[in-house]
Amino acid sequence: MPDFQTSSPLVAQSLANVEGLIHGFSTRLGGVSRCYRPTAPADRGDLNLGFTKDDDRTNVRANRLRFLTALGADTFQHFGLLLQQHTPTVHVLRRFTDAATDFTEPANVPGDGMITNLPGLLLTVQVADCIPVLLFDPKQRAIGAFHAGWRGTSDGILENGVASMQAEYGSNAADILAAIGPGIGPGSYQVGEDLRRVFQAKFAYADTLFDEGMRLNLWEANRRQLLDAGLQDANITVLGEDTATQTERFFSHRAENGSTGRMMAAIGMLP
Repeated sequence: MPDFQTSSPLVAQSLANVEGLIHGFSTRLGGVSRCYRPTAPADRGDLNLGFTKDDDRTNVRANRLRFLTALGADTFQHFGLLLQQHTPTVHVLRRFTDAATDFTEPANVPGDGMITNLPGLLLTVQVADCIPVLLFDPKQRAIGAFHAGWRGTSDGILENGVASMQAEYGSNAADILAAIGPGIGPGSYQVGEDLRRVFQAKFAYADTLFDEGMRLNLWEANRRQLLDAGLQDANITVLGEDTATQTERFFSHRAENGSTGRMMAAIGMLP
């Protein structure tokens, strides 16, 4: 039998050191999906966590259960799942009834960010080049998960997220810990002049986010947005993993011409 043991999710050390907090960023390694690499060796199935048009739902469900186990989140029974649409929309999950109870089913709540202070509720976002960002307020015991592509970033989804945590939980932005996970890197994301103008219209530092080859640094764009929202530089971790240059480890929508799976970032407080 092939060994499909799921690889350990990537973590930010600042969050990994927090007692009672579960978090991680999946890779593509160690699943049962075969549709995106049918010629790969039998022991190298993909951990596709998205209900894509190409993959069988049975595979995705099996992969999601593997991810929960690898994450150490087997005891969670409530899940924040989003129908992502590249928006700045952030949902506040105040009750368990606001969340899904089946991690192996598709989402139907539109939005691209969530926050909660409920232990036992796992927040998740899916990505395949877009930037996943996880937040944790250790004083107010509140968490957030965000999907930040260029549209969400330019529309200020992280500023919305931090402001929502401040309004809902009384969070002090200076206390919040942030992890910016794997996504398309600054050397891989070539864009057009129209996108530069979008960022110039909204951010005074926009020109520093683009190099001479018109490549956009989404990692830095989201880091700067967190700084503007009041986070301390020392509290922001950028994992620095470029999905577009490491397709053996990560799914990449751009590098794989749109035919790819989805990874997941997740965060939750143990019940």
